[in-house]
Amino acid sequence: MHFKKSTWLDSLGLKILLAYVVGATLSIVLLILVGAIVQDRLPGMDLSGRANELARSLDFDTHDRPIGLHASSAHPAWIYDSLRDETAYRVLDEHGKIVLASPGTHDWPDTTGLSDFEFSRNGQPYDGATAVLTRNGKTWHVQIAVSSRIIEFLHQEFAVPFIKRGIITFSLVLLFVFGLCTYVSLRYSLKPLRRASLAAAAISPQALGKRLQTDRVPAEIVPLLHSFNQALDRLENGYRVQQDFLAQAAHELKTPLTLLRAEVELMEADAALRNALLAHIEHLARHVQQLLLLAEASELLSYHFTDVDAGTAVQDAVQFLEKIAADARVGIVITGPAVPVRWRADRGALFTLLKNLIENAIQHAPAGTEVRISIISDGIRIRDWGPGVETTQLPLLFIRFWRGAHRRDLGAGLGLAICQEIVRAHGWSIAADHAHPGLAVTVSGIQER
Repeated sequence: MHFKKSTWLDSLGLKILLAYVVGATLSIVLLILVGAIVQDRLPGMDLSGRANELARSLDFDTHDRPIGLHASSAHPAWIYDSLRDETAYRVLDEHGKIVLASPGTHDWPDTTGLSDFEFSRNGQPYDGATAVLTRNGKTWHVQIAVSSRIIEFLHQEFAVPFIKRGIITFSLVLLFVFGLCTYVSLRYSLKPLRRASLAAAAISPQALGKRLQTDRVPAEIVPLLHSFNQALDRLENGYRVQQDFLAQAAHELKTPLTLLRAEVELMEADAALRNALLAHIEHLARHVQQLLLLAEASELLSYHFTDVDAGTAVQDAVQFLEKIAADARVGIVITGPAVPVRWRADRGALFTLLKNLIENAIQHAPAGTEVRISIISDGIRIRDWGPGVETTQLPLLFIRFWRGAHRRDLGAGLGLAICQEIVRAHGWSIAADHAHPGLAVTVSGIQER
């Protein structure tokens, strides 16, 4: 059987790796975004940048002298009025003369020419930075200073809680992204495995010709499916050899038994001895016939399905068994719906199924009782009023060569096994249960036509 060669794109490991790479990439992008947001929201971390922003916020008069700050969300004027002991700014000309200052700069040290500076006031350290602004040929030095305690306060009360919430949020998003990517990838990658599993579960002795497909299956699993298909090849071959041997052996035995029966019938011997020999030959012939039926019932290709009238099929089987029932003094009662019921089945196999079930019930029914056959739309139920079987023996009824203890004749123990093969081939189900008294066998799952 030809199998499609897998490519590296079908590798399960590659797909899982790609899922994690995508998840990691998304995580890095999210980390960069969160980091950028956190850095932008942490106050006092970059005084040089804030000094440059302050310089761009200056307003000038007609003589190009700074006179104040224009409205800005980054540097609102109320901050420098309300927090004059914590932060302040001033503007110096190129000679170091103060031309504009907010409250709180009166005791600043001389920091002319310093881009970054530090000083202490009333025991509190301050950090500062200077930005140089050139406008229309004039140079201005814009300085800003912030106390360390206000920065620490803002960090502990605002920045740190914000960072914590950001980390928690990022972690949850990270888990969700990784989980979603892994789930989608594995669900997509393992879908062929689920199809292969369902296909393997559908393989039965009646469908040994089926094989597991390897199209779009992960490359790591393809060798396993190849090995499984090779094992199925060996099983199918062994099963065919066994079935062929069984059928050929049964055929080869029929002719010698026929000749042996003719010789016994013509032999000049005691009638009792002759009858005993004929009974043994009949028993062997029955075994051979049931082996042939079993081999045929196990071969799905031998079935030819058509619409069959259930009532007619039951009547045919009952007529065939009338003499056996009369000899056993067992009555047969048929019940069913008033309208005809039609089933999709192989006519010959259905006759064998009904004959075996009814005959089995007759052989176990006491004299003077009846066998009741109930036809329903989706099945049939056959019950006797015999001794039944033990609960532990119910699973053994359909095993080949198992025989009940109360059977009248010397059956081969293959009748119910043949019934089970026929039922499986049709896609039906068969089960036996206690009827109190007696035993009931039910065939169900039959679709009405």
